[in-house]
Amino acid sequence: MRALCGAIIAAGALIGLGLTAQGIGTRYSWHTVTEGKPTVLQLSTMDRPLLFILVFLMSAAIAGLGIAFVGLAYHHARREREHVLERDHALAHKRTAV
Repeated sequence: MRALCGAIIAAGALIGLGLTAQGIGTRYSWHTVTEGKPTVLQLSTMDRPLLFILVFLMSAAIAGLGIAFVGLAYHHARREREHVLERDHALAHKRTAV
């Protein structure tokens, strides 16, 4: 369940980052090539709310991916532990027919 929640968080953040990229492209489309040199958009010239959204969604994507990977690792360890216990239980109750 942890892995699923982390994947949902990461997916939402990545969708939000895509929409934010579209918004940045639309908002700053007036930055064009002048005199043969492209003008570079710097973070200091971006709007604060747009920059906040960008940083927030990037941190949410990183946190979501981290939760997903840790959740998958924990799930794998738990299933392996259950498998070992089941195997030991089966070996302890093994019956032989004479």
